[in-house]
Amino acid sequence: MITLDKLFIEDTQLPWEDVGPGVRRKIMAHDPNLMLVKVAFEAGGVGAVHHHYHTQMSYVESGRFEITIDGATRVLKAGDVYHIPPNLPHGAVALEAGVLVDVFTPRREDFIQ
Repeated sequence: MITLDKLFIEDTQLPWEDVGPGVRRKIMAHDPNLMLVKVAFEAGGVGAVHHHYHTQMSYVESGRFEITIDGATRVLKAGDVYHIPPNLPHGAVALEAGVLVDVFTPRREDFIQ
């Protein structure tokens, strides 16, 4: 059963989690099929190259990032989006402080355990 507190999520009511030097995340909302996560980077923060079976799309809310997907690298800025099909290696380096908004399908169970 879905309750009202799961339909409306207030950013200020959710905690940040440190996930590495200069990187923290906030799980905004999820159900078994979909997850939305904010990831805040300090300048120079690194999202190490990794891969997972989830499809991911990410929106650059603020800042500038060097994004690498399957060996190809681009610099993206606020308003840009990138798409990562399942199992492709990818990573991010914050060229300046900023926030990425990541969407995963299905949800990242490893983020909520």
